[in-house]
Amino acid sequence: MDKKIRPGRINRPDYKKIYTDIIMKRNPEKMSECLPILEKDDFSLLDILLIEKIIFGKQEEKHSFNQRHRYYDWNTVLEILEYQRKQNLNNTQLAFHFKLSRNTVTKWRKMFYQNKD
Repeated sequence: MDKKIRPGRINRPDYKKIYTDIIMKRNPEKMSECLPILEKDDFSLLDILLIEKIIFGKQEEKHSFNQRHRYYDWNTVLEILEYQRKQNLNNTQLAFHFKLSRNTVTKWRKMFYQNKD
């Protein structure tokens, strides 16, 4: 009952172990392709989406259900907005690329860029 939790860290799943086990059981030949992602200490949501795409390929039937339950942390949101800036995309193009709602992208831009004018 007295588990020690490191201060400042959010209790998150061990993605490295989870995805390593999945790769070893289902597709060991894809380990070399996933290794650069698995070597990271902290996984962002974009890393998780990328590794799932490598392992499982496209899974369109579950997409709409999973999309509703996705959580984006601040670092991931900033990473997505930075991608938009670097690629010179508008909100619609960014939403299409990351399979987001245009309203979500607009909301994020307002949250992060309202005070920078």
